[in-house]
Amino acid sequence: MKKLILLLVLAIVSTACHQQSDEEKINNLNGYWEIKKAELPEGITKEFKFSELVDYIQVENGEGFRMKVRPQLGGSFITSKDRENFEAKVENDSINLYYTTPYNSWKETVISSEENELKVINPRGIIYTYKRFTPYSTDYGQED
Repeated sequence: MKKLILLLVLAIVSTACHQQSDEEKINNLNGYWEIKKAELPEGITKEFKFSELVDYIQVENGEGFRMKVRPQLGGSFITSKDRENFEAKVENDSINLYYTTPYNSWKETVISSEENELKVINPRGIIYTYKRFTPYSTDYGQED
């Protein structure tokens, strides 16, 4: 019985101690993300079964960008060439993304950043949930 309790305590402690660092959370932003759902502040949830556009996010040393890409059946992507540049900052135990375009600037807060799921909230209170994009082909990541 004592061994069982000891194993249980060790399992809980090891799980609790494995919190992702802020650097890991920011690194998880990198890659191709497909929108899964949007939750509006009024309680309405919009599910996305399929989206022809995918967000490509790249961040390094706190600077990054997001752009829309269109996956092709052969595994390549058509890019929009429009980039939204951002600065990733850790503030009050949160990761905030400060976007700047020629037309606007805004902040999004990362709620969670896991290997296969990303959640962000925008200034209007809309929570966007993304899943890691699964490629259509093995030639994944090439641009047309």
